[in-house]
Amino acid sequence: MPTLLEERPTAATEGAISPFPELLESPSFPFRFCFNTSTVRKHKLPLPDLCRLAAAAGYDAIEPWMDELERFVAEGGSLSDLRSELLDIGLTVESAIGFFDWINNDDEKREAGLVQARHDMTLLARLGGRRIAAPPFGVHIPGSPKIELLPSAERYRTLCVLGEELGVVPMVEVWGFSANLNRLGEAALIAVESGHPDASILCDVYHLYKGGSPIDGLTLLSGNRLPVFHVNDYPDITPEQITDADRVYPGDGVAPLRRILRNLDYSGFRGFLSLELFNESYYQEDPLSVAKTGLGKLKRVVEDAL
Repeated sequence: MPTLLEERPTAATEGAISPFPELLESPSFPFRFCFNTSTVRKHKLPLPDLCRLAAAAGYDAIEPWMDELERFVAEGGSLSDLRSELLDIGLTVESAIGFFDWINNDDEKREAGLVQARHDMTLLARLGGRRIAAPPFGVHIPGSPKIELLPSAERYRTLCVLGEELGVVPMVEVWGFSANLNRLGEAALIAVESGHPDASILCDVYHLYKGGSPIDGLTLLSGNRLPVFHVNDYPDITPEQITDADRVYPGDGVAPLRRILRNLDYSGFRGFLSLELFNESYYQEDPLSVAKTGLGKLKRVVEDAL
């Protein structure tokens, strides 16, 4: 296996180089694979069909969006029955994508966000969901007031306590485009200073690049606090110009996936690599074909990183 000394990045493209590259070698990549439903989102498939698609494509888990659960329930679907079907087909719900304002300086907005978080977590728990994304929603748009990190850590702890009650772990999500919480170090500080035993971070290849986070920072974190990691690739576009829609299949772009995967392995990550894409050209293709293609390319990238 080649060492990381043979593939050192430039600081401009991949962040600061670790001063201890020899520590990053490891012989195993026991990662599992998850399907984020954003990848086929514009087909607007019902939640059961999305679950069956993920299973048919060969994924270990699924990461749905909360509005898909909402629509399923509104149309008379039973989350407990679907949970039983998931058990039968061997698919788990490792995470879900929700949007609630847990971090706002405004007390009323934050309280409303916690009400939404309780609703989402309750619904997700009925499906057997284990975790939910907690991005800086509500303070992400340009012009949002700057959020201080230590008070945010207390707010995240409150969210974790709620999750503990409901059996769902909220993960601080880095949004590279956001006015707040757009860097890995900010998410790490919030998680650490929350002091909650379930504190976790949700990272994304695209968002690390978009926000300018050095990928070798991943080696400073414990892999068991990174239970889900969003994987994608991107073409040679500057962070200022790149958008979600530019994401491509793993291995089809210029992202430093090899080093990212090795950093994750060094950190002790044994969680789920979740394919998350928003590519308009893929939305024009057959959903099952897209899911299979994405998984195949993701597995080849993992194998190549060995």
